[in-house]
Amino acid sequence: MKKLLILFLLCSATATFAQQASTQTYQFAIVGKVKIGSIITMDSLNSYPLKTIGNIKVTDHTGAFKHQDDQLKGVLLKDILNHSQWVLTPHLFSSMYFTCVGADGYKVVYSWNELFNTEIGDNVYIILEKNGIKADKLPSSIQMVSMLDYKTGRRYLHNLEKIEVSIAE
Repeated sequence: MKKLLILFLLCSATATFAQQASTQTYQFAIVGKVKIGSIITMDSLNSYPLKTIGNIKVTDHTGAFKHQDDQLKGVLLKDILNHSQWVLTPHLFSSMYFTCVGADGYKVVYSWNELFNTEIGDNVYIILEKNGIKADKLPSSIQMVSMLDYKTGRRYLHNLEKIEVSIAE
C-alpha cells in the first residue's frame, strides 16, 4: 500500500510540474482602452514589414549574461499597435500604457510615449524568427524583445497572450 501511495505522489508531482510549463501561443489579443478589441495571429503578423534585428545577449536583472539569441527577425510592436483605435483622445496619450502579458502571467509595461515618442519604440519587436527558426516552431512562439534595454531579460517576454491598453489614473 505504501509503494502504491508513493507511486501516486510521484505521478501527481510530475503532472503538477508539467502543468506549470508555459503555454505556447499562436495569437494574442489587444484589449482595454480600444474601440474594438483585436486578435493578432501568426498569419496577420506576417503581413507586417519584417525587419532584421540581429543578435542579442540576454541578461538578468543584475546584468549577468544568461544566453545569446542570434539572427532575430521581427515586426515592430508599434506597427501592430498603430492599427488599433484608442478610446482615448490624443491629449491623454501621455497617460496611456501597454501591459504585455505572457501565458505564464509575466508582465512587461511600455508607455505610449516610450513606444511612439522615443527611439525605444523603433527597437521593440515581436520576434518572428530566432536562430534561423520560425516563431511557430519555437517552444515559446510569440516572443517580444526591447533591443535597447540594458538588462535585456527584464522585458524579453515569451508566449505573448495579450496586450492591455490602459490609462494611468
